[in-house]
Amino acid sequence: MTMTSPTKVPELGLPARSADRLPKRPSRFKPGAGKQLQGGPFAYIALAVVGIGSLLPLYWTLVAASHTQDEVLASTPPFMPGGRLLHNLDAAWNQAHLGKAIVNSVIVSSCITAATLFFCTLAGYAFAKMRFRGRGGLMAGVIATLTIPPQLSVVPLFMMMSDIGWGGNLESVIFPTLVSAFGVFFMRQYLSEALPYELIEAAKIDGANNFRIVRSVVLPVARPAMMVLGMLTFVQAWNDFFWPYLALNQENPTLQVALGQLSASYTPDQSIVMAGALISTLPLLVVFVIFGKQIVGGIMSGAVKG
Repeated sequence: MTMTSPTKVPELGLPARSADRLPKRPSRFKPGAGKQLQGGPFAYIALAVVGIGSLLPLYWTLVAASHTQDEVLASTPPFMPGGRLLHNLDAAWNQAHLGKAIVNSVIVSSCITAATLFFCTLAGYAFAKMRFRGRGGLMAGVIATLTIPPQLSVVPLFMMMSDIGWGGNLESVIFPTLVSAFGVFFMRQYLSEALPYELIEAAKIDGANNFRIVRSVVLPVARPAMMVLGMLTFVQAWNDFFWPYLALNQENPTLQVALGQLSASYTPDQSIVMAGALISTLPLLVVFVIFGKQIVGGIMSGAVKG
């Protein structure tokens, strides 16, 4: 007497009776997952308040730069722009010689930003993905430098720049800030999560050396973080006043040092000072308008962990 085997279900390879009794696995996705979140009235009100609060200082700078000093310092200050904006801008431009100062600030900020992105990306990749002796101790030393106040290094740094012969030159402002500990730590944290080891191993199998890996693998992956770090570095270098004020002279200043000369007199004209501050803000707004999309994309890609 022959035994007949039960009918098989091709998809599962189980008897037909058992297949009907299989429990259904609950779905990991909730209803509505993946849909774009809709903000309520409270969210729009909060965004409007934050946006208006962020624009108020810039708006007040514009208002103060378009009036006379007496109108700005009156008991009831103006709330609308006046008609002296071009006059005050021309006075600030000529009194502080802002043309040369802007060129110097562009050179200093661009060189510092480019060098910081290059060196910090290389160092961040080495600390994140390369194995070498003393890696943890070196990284701890880099982070420890963040706790040292920059004022402590002013005197030896000034003496060093004088001995080299760079006193009063732009090199004395550029070279001490070619790399930052924050940039190294920032790029190291980003590349640790965003750059998988499989890409590096695949490039090594294809015969790529370290420089080719950095150029073809690391830089494309690190581009979003580099945009964010580049914007932060450029803004910091552009607004830096303390060290350029000590290292440079009045004949070769950066923009912030030149603006300090407007308010250095016994009775400075506040409307002209505000006009100079407005001039110093415009290049940053232009940079953010041009690279704003890439910067926001870099921030969002760093906030979403894949």
